[in-house]
Amino acid sequence: MARKTITGLSQRKGVWHIDKKVNGERIYESTGTGDRAEAERYLIHRLERLRQEKIYGVRRMRIWREAATRFLLEFKDQPSIALSAGHLKQLDPFIGDIPLTHIDDEALEPFVRHKLDIDGVSNRTVNIALERVIRVLNLCARKWRDDERRPWLDTVPMITKLEERRSSRKPYPMSWDEQSLLFAELPDYLRRMALYKVNTGCREQEVCKLRWEWEIKVPELDTSVFLIPAEFGGRNKRSGVKNRDERLVVLNDVARKVVDGQRGLDQAFVFPYGRHGGAMVRMYCPSWTDARERAADKWEEIHGTPAHPGFRSIRVHDLKHSFGRRLRAAGVTEEDRKALLGHKNGSITSHYSGAELGNLIDAANKVSATDSRGPVLTILRRQKA
Repeated sequence: MARKTITGLSQRKGVWHIDKKVNGERIYESTGTGDRAEAERYLIHRLERLRQEKIYGVRRMRIWREAATRFLLEFKDQPSIALSAGHLKQLDPFIGDIPLTHIDDEALEPFVRHKLDIDGVSNRTVNIALERVIRVLNLCARKWRDDERRPWLDTVPMITKLEERRSSRKPYPMSWDEQSLLFAELPDYLRRMALYKVNTGCREQEVCKLRWEWEIKVPELDTSVFLIPAEFGGRNKRSGVKNRDERLVVLNDVARKVVDGQRGLDQAFVFPYGRHGGAMVRMYCPSWTDARERAADKWEEIHGTPAHPGFRSIRVHDLKHSFGRRLRAAGVTEEDRKALLGHKNGSITSHYSGAELGNLIDAANKVSATDSRGPVLTILRRQKA
């Protein structure tokens, strides 16, 4: 007589998975094996565990995926939830089916090695994912409870994060020669954005999503500024300006010419995306990476020496560092540098006198060797609708 086959098992990519309802409770997880007999034994074990939970009150074994899913649902309104979801999605193939009690350095090692060796990410990027693991495990131990008011996890293991200081890539402020070579290789739309960024110190998303409605005319100085609202979302609508303050963007002569050249291209965005308009997603793209490679090659042709590794791998954010370094080299005070770079310094950035604006414009123009203009008294305030 043939042995009765246990139902509730299906094979996907060579591995047997459980999908079975027992007394109204669904078991949906991987068995971790491609052997049918072993998968059946695992299913029998899980059914016995479920029976013990129901009859004797034995604590249910929860897997990582269950905790990660609860985290995403419970904290769905957090500004950084999209970033967290991305990291948890990357973790799932490595630890998704592992019980919470087995999440430790050994269980996470395959994920860490894959990110470093295959994906080629930095130690910091790996640590961001590990910080999510620690956060979820802490919730399992300190907040989440089962029907018997017992924590999902008794203790949280010590998760070892990677050393960042030595592995992190240091900022690379460009020289003027490097800037000329790089910008010559960029497509026109990206060159304009880069020229604006290196003359204002704005962050990438403050350039990509820059809106005309944020422009404020300052007729006394024959110029304008941008006042980016504190609730500006960047790449994520809820992420906000980095320091949660309004961001004053002062335009030196170069940045103002770039902005004037963008007028009429789009009703909403200063740097629209292609013919159809709308906001740019980001500046870092294949066009950027291809351009920096060509620029580094040209550097070597012209100078007969290898290009600096920082130049060959120059990032969009390095434009901000270049602006800041040039301000410091020009003798601009720390207070003015903070204002121009959008760093938090305790001042109210939406209120500046004309004299203060004039001084900031003078300071910003020092990086482009243009004439400064005299201060005129005015008060900068956002116009109310």
